[in-house]
Amino acid sequence: MISFTVRMRFAPEDRAEIRSILQNLGAASRQEPGCVSYVAHSVEAEPDVIVIYEQYQDAEALEAHRSSGHFDQWATNGLYRKMRERAVETLQEIV
Repeated sequence: MISFTVRMRFAPEDRAEIRSILQNLGAASRQEPGCVSYVAHSVEAEPDVIVIYEQYQDAEALEAHRSSGHFDQWATNGLYRKMRERAVETLQEIV
């Protein structure tokens, strides 16, 4: 299982557009066969910060996600063009 968070900061004037992009990207991503979880959150104390929690069955599923048309449309040509900061944290499962 591959789990990670993506934390991004956006300009206040982009809030509505970012929410729309995330709704589309999230709906499409959750339909992928290897996607276990894809949930976008806004940070309560920082409304211009988004945290996405993602889980994929394996590296192949993650690569399929990143190679998909909807990722290109909504992430590469949407979120990535608008974000001001980005940080990724890979998570280790505690068993």
